[in-house]
Amino acid sequence: MHATRALLLAATCLVPVLMPPEAVAQPRNAPRRAAQPARQPAGPVVSQIEVQGNQRIEADTVRSYMLLQPGDAYDDARADRSLRTLFATGLFKDVRISRQGDRVIVQVQENPIVNQVAFEGNSKLSDDTLRPEIQLRPRAVFTPAAAQADRQRLLELYARRGRFAARVEPKIIERDQNRVDVVFEVTEGDAALISRINFVGNENYSDSRLKEVVASKEAAWYRPFSSADTYEPERLNFDRELLRRFYLREGFADVSITGGAAELAPDRSGFFVTYTINEGPRYRVGDVEIKSSLRNVGPERLRRVMEIYKGDWYDGDAIERTTEALTDEANLAGAPFVEVEPKITRDREKHLVNIVFDVHEGSRAYVERIDITGNTRTQDRVIRREFRLAEGDAFNAAQLRRSRQRIRDLGFFNDVQVNPVPGSAPDRVVLNTQVSERATGEISLGGGYSTDAGALADFGLRERNIVGTGVDARFNTTIAQRRSQVDISVTDPAFLDRNLSVGADVFYIVRDLTDYSGFEERRAGFSLRAGYEFNERLRQSWAYTLSRRNVFNVDSDASRYIQEQKGVTVLSQIGQTLTYDTRDSRLDPHSGYVVRLGTDLAGLGGDVSYVRMRLDGTYYIPFERWLGNPDYVLAISAGAGHLVTYGGKDERIIDRFFLGGENLRGFAVAGAGPHDTSTGDSLGGRTIWTQSTEMRFPLPGVPSELGLLGRAFVDVGSLSGSVDDPVVADDASPRVGAGVGISWRSPFGLINIDLAQAVVKKPYDDTQVFRFGFGTRF
Repeated sequence: MHATRALLLAATCLVPVLMPPEAVAQPRNAPRRAAQPARQPAGPVVSQIEVQGNQRIEADTVRSYMLLQPGDAYDDARADRSLRTLFATGLFKDVRISRQGDRVIVQVQENPIVNQVAFEGNSKLSDDTLRPEIQLRPRAVFTPAAAQADRQRLLELYARRGRFAARVEPKIIERDQNRVDVVFEVTEGDAALISRINFVGNENYSDSRLKEVVASKEAAWYRPFSSADTYEPERLNFDRELLRRFYLREGFADVSITGGAAELAPDRSGFFVTYTINEGPRYRVGDVEIKSSLRNVGPERLRRVMEIYKGDWYDGDAIERTTEALTDEANLAGAPFVEVEPKITRDREKHLVNIVFDVHEGSRAYVERIDITGNTRTQDRVIRREFRLAEGDAFNAAQLRRSRQRIRDLGFFNDVQVNPVPGSAPDRVVLNTQVSERATGEISLGGGYSTDAGALADFGLRERNIVGTGVDARFNTTIAQRRSQVDISVTDPAFLDRNLSVGADVFYIVRDLTDYSGFEERRAGFSLRAGYEFNERLRQSWAYTLSRRNVFNVDSDASRYIQEQKGVTVLSQIGQTLTYDTRDSRLDPHSGYVVRLGTDLAGLGGDVSYVRMRLDGTYYIPFERWLGNPDYVLAISAGAGHLVTYGGKDERIIDRFFLGGENLRGFAVAGAGPHDTSTGDSLGGRTIWTQSTEMRFPLPGVPSELGLLGRAFVDVGSLSGSVDDPVVADDASPRVGAGVGISWRSPFGLINIDLAQAVVKKPYDDTQVFRFGFGTRF
């Protein structure tokens, strides 16, 4: 019994030993082991890696990309991965790996080197425009993939310029030493312009009105110098924002521009652009309230700068302007840290918008420093002196906006960005100023015609920012039928970095006045100027002028009073001009006013002694609020002047005032006022006043981008105080002229055409119905 049990135990112990390993039972919870494949016999040990066919690339560089190294057993899988790695470097056109015994042979064919890159067939885009778009460069490795990538980038560039039919083909020209020239053959094709712009969902405004709002324009014959009719995908989003802001200005507080899409014509010649609009109801302004928690700044003071009132159509821009105006007014009242928050609630049933302007103290912040970047030419001090904020001042958003505008008004930069960023402490801000320089040198050559001067030619040189100092220097000469002059001028707008503008002029002027008064005038001299600002609106300038004047070539049948003027006189004069200017723009004003008071005192030496005073001003009233177009502007201007002699010296005719032409349309230059009735010569006068009312408006049916504006005007004026003589007609009664005109800001210059009628005149006055002025520079 015991022997049998011993035999069974021995057999049980020997079974696992005699059975194959995979037949041995594993514990129930033990993980199963995958069957192991039979191991392949290892290849021979690599003794050497030999590189063949390389010319520029070192053999060690090739070996560094290999996964097989001397001393490793040869493995086909690792050799295959080494092959793919070498191809991935982009250095080789072809790679082959083979084994000869214990040696590995790597045969390579290198990609060529780019000798030069050229473009052919491009005329709309220059080589300098295309070259930055491509990656291939001389001495770079050429690969077909790189050439195709560059081709695609060039096609995208042409597409951004509206040329979707453009074709680009890269071609290579093989050179010696495994070099190639890469030539991109370009077929630019015609630009795919915008054929039509459509609007869907607009019920209150016509398509033609909305086409004036968007920046994209339909292709037309009168846009040869504009790119607005070229399709640009980025412009669609800008157009949608313009449409949204337009509707918000017009009272549509719930407006949404739900779509803006472009469809390319089948022949790829043009685009059809469609904007989808959900206008919503139009809202009026309900209750308007100001809540102020500022000490000593109550709602009563702030209410006077409001630009939106109960009953007005809702205007999003007016709310922004009012917010800024309230902030500025609170700052002026002594609250540097102020925040204005407009809170808007809609009454959708009554279509009213109630507005509460919450004026409260904002977080305290001070200017830590002002950083300026991007001014590669203009000196830092030229920019810093335009800031209305200094380091250490309380941060003021209104002064920041004014500083940004003053820097832009310099005209030295394409773009100006002034952004406040957090400083070294929570109550410190850094004004990060980024500018982009622009060319400030000008050379001009032009010609034209005007009613006053006749045919003219003009040549000028100007540098507005000499070596980055802000100093303005110019030379200009004009040769015309009735007026010629040479002028050299230098102006430092901030002399010694102070609030002081200093300048000098040297001039030579010849005027032919034979058609009006029977003589010619020549004057030569110089002027010294200085000016300063009292504040943002008020400034004063002074000038001293010394000139030699010559009245010559007097007609033999001219008035005896003009005959007496013949000869040379010396003028020594000091003058001042006080200007108060609130206009929104000096070049193209739409609102605000400007008033000037000028005084000239002659007699500090010289041959004449007089005091001449002038007062004039213009007030601009915008009608955009009522008519929906900023080009509707009413300009009301008036002026007066008086000349008084002293010291027993008579004034000369060239020092008097003249009326007619530019200051009284409907009358010829110097056509109104005192005349010698025996000869018809204009004698000028000592006392003058003028008044003009002019309405400027867009021409119906004419696209705004043409730059055409209409004008309707009424001019009134009077001139008197000449010579006490029966043959001299000197009537101070008003003259009146009325008419219409057109102004065209053409690509060639400003063209003015006026048709005016002298409504109230005297028999001896000279009238002029048609007035034309043209000038250009190129």
